[in-house]
Amino acid sequence: MERDIREFISYLHNTKRTSHNTEVSYQRDLKKMESFLSDRGIREVRDIREIDLEGYLDYMERENFASSTISRSVASMRAFFQYLFKERKIEKDPTDNLKPPKVEKKMPEILTVEEVDNLLKQPDLTTPKGIRDKAMLELLYATGMRVSELIHLKTQDVNLQFGYVVCHENGKERIIPIGNVSRDALLLYMEKARKVFVKDSSETALFTNCSGKAMSRQGFWKVLKSYADDAGIKRDITPHTLRHSFAVHMLQNGADIKSVQEMLGHSDISTTQVYLSMNMSKMRDVYMKAHPRC
Repeated sequence: MERDIREFISYLHNTKRTSHNTEVSYQRDLKKMESFLSDRGIREVRDIREIDLEGYLDYMERENFASSTISRSVASMRAFFQYLFKERKIEKDPTDNLKPPKVEKKMPEILTVEEVDNLLKQPDLTTPKGIRDKAMLELLYATGMRVSELIHLKTQDVNLQFGYVVCHENGKERIIPIGNVSRDALLLYMEKARKVFVKDSSETALFTNCSGKAMSRQGFWKVLKSYADDAGIKRDITPHTLRHSFAVHMLQNGADIKSVQEMLGHSDISTTQVYLSMNMSKMRDVYMKAHPRC
């Protein structure tokens, strides 16, 4: 089974062009399944039955795994066994009738416009680090991009003349417009601060750490956390909080959901629609003030 899992991960990487994080997640889930089944004497994929996988899910529930973790494991198993069936390594897909537990969807955490303004005021623009941090935060909020997209931006992905950036994720790219505030922050960074950090002329990463190497997720997380503390934001915010805040604030100010979907890079509009419910109170106030029979 271990070899089958390796071949599946290789298939995801080479054929499906999945992200590294996706591949790590699938491998972790399938390794746990493999360990459970091996302990019960099941070591070949052709011997795995639906009842064996149901036993694994029962075990996860008894051990109080989160519903979201179990659901993710079911998705990993389905993808794995569909691949095996397609490759004719098994005669029947044992996940055909496998049902994940219902996951209660939590509303995304968002910041108010005032909180975002206060957060973005925190970097010290008299220092190269502050100029860099200001540019990163402004760009993240201006575009709603993922932190992985932010840290993988190259200098050639930014067009300050026409005001847009090009995001790359999983072999796809999308163009996102930027406003004057984020454009000016980027311009200041590229003219004044980036050259302080980057000594190697071959380095193409837009944002780097103080050593001139590409910024990491953990590095940016620490930057955001520090400024959130300085701004007095008590909630445990993450880079995704700015992405959520971008979406809700855009909708509150009249953006159509299709445009927000495209800017966020959501393949399914239902993923974007969760932000509509968060905007409902705003729309209700507008309705009550504007409708002639209210």
